Amino acid sequence: MDEHGGGDPGTLGVDSPWRQTAVARQWLPEPDAGPGADREQAEPPAEMPRARREDEAAIRAAVYLEVQRSATFGEVRDSYRGFAFPAVAAFVTWYLVYVVAATTAPGLMARRVAGELNVAMVAGLAQFATTFLLTWAYARHARLRRDRAALDLRWTLATRTGQERVR
Repeated sequence: MDEHGGGDPGTLGVDSPWRQTAVARQWLPEPDAGPGADREQAEPPAEMPRARREDEAAIRAAVYLEVQRSATFGEVRDSYRGFAFPAVAAFVTWYLVYVVAATTAPGLMARRVAGELNVAMVAGLAQFATTFLLTWAYARHARLRRDRAALDLRWTLATRTGQERVR
């Protein structure tokens, strides 16, 4: 079931384990839950021996490396790169074409299109329109192709490292 949080139904519709946990109750580690409970704490207590803290840090590092090497992480990364790199290249090219045309062809840029509106003004407005279109396309691409897998990875890290929030 998709959650919309009572907001706009056209916005993000991804099942978020963070939101589900927040609705059920705020997760807090059990203070005396047994031998595995200390692994679920976000910050080691100050009285914890240094060697034990280093062991937990090594365990967390191993979990991060395992997730980084997983196929799901690779798919999320490749999907991001597959969209972002061509989009950035196209937009930078479009921007540079505008700048070069403005400096090398002032006659073309001053040509009137309608009334006081000239080619430079139309191209400048097209830059704004392109920016908004690119932002919308990026958000749509992320929502449809990456957000669910990224949330799963984030949830996996949070549960396996015992951190309430994984940044």
